[in-house]
This record gives sequence, C-alpha cells and structure tokens, in this order.
Amino acid sequence: MIDFFTPELGYPALFLLSFLAATVLPLGSEWLLVAMIAGAFDPTSAVLVATAGNTLGACTTYAIGIWGGAYLIHRILRMDEASQAKAHRYYSKWGQWSLLLSWLPVIGDPLCLVGGIARVRFSFFLLLVLMGKFSRYAVLAWLTLQAI
Repeated sequence: MIDFFTPELGYPALFLLSFLAATVLPLGSEWLLVAMIAGAFDPTSAVLVATAGNTLGACTTYAIGIWGGAYLIHRILRMDEASQAKAHRYYSKWGQWSLLLSWLPVIGDPLCLVGGIARVRFSFFLLLVLMGKFSRYAVLAWLTLQAI
C-alpha cells in the first residue's frame, strides 16, 4: 500500500478516481485526496489534479446528456412534448445555477446529465462545474491540513 502513494502513481490514481467519480459510477475521490495530503503530497497539486479529473468526468456526463438525452427523455422518462418544453423553460431560468452543486454526492452527476440534456452553453457549464468542484477539493484540502 505504501508504494501506491508515490508521485508516479498517486497523482494519476487521483485523476482517474476523480474522473470516474464524476460519471455515473458510485465512487468517491475525497478519501484519496485526504490520504495523499496527509501523506505529504503537495496540497495544491493534489487539489488541481482532483479538480481536473472530476471536471472532465462531469464533461463526459454532460456529453452523455447531449448525445443520449433524446433516448433518455423518450424511452426512459417517457416525457411528452409539453412536459419537455415546461422542464426546459424551468431549467433554463433556474436550473443552470444548480450546476454549482455538481460536487454533491448522489445529485451532482444527474445535474451534469440534465445540463447536457438541456443543452446548457458549454462554457457556462464548465465555469459553474469547475468552480463547484474546485471549491469542494480546496475546502477538503484546507480541512485536512488543519487536522494534521
């Protein structure tokens, strides 16, 4: 286990776990970030690597929403045109800001998926998701540093 926490393996593992945790897989990357910082990895690098992986994973979920949205809406959710229009109007007005909460467990990944389905402008999506995910990892790193 000690060999796992080398810079050669630690940062790529953190990136991969953070990426996968932002998709529909039920994983968490926070534990590895905490373990790496407690194990004397550079907190700034760890936060940036985790943020990059988690944000790119969210972009993957967003892309699934864009390209698989029609299937999800028609085959899985079975929404008619009126319901779709109502949901799109509501999300366009209020829901886009929910992407700041994309870092939350359980609801964060579906928020990114809905962002893709609703065709939120990618630059806006990226900005909100990046801010939320960076903030989460930065606070977690700060709390870890305070504890050790």
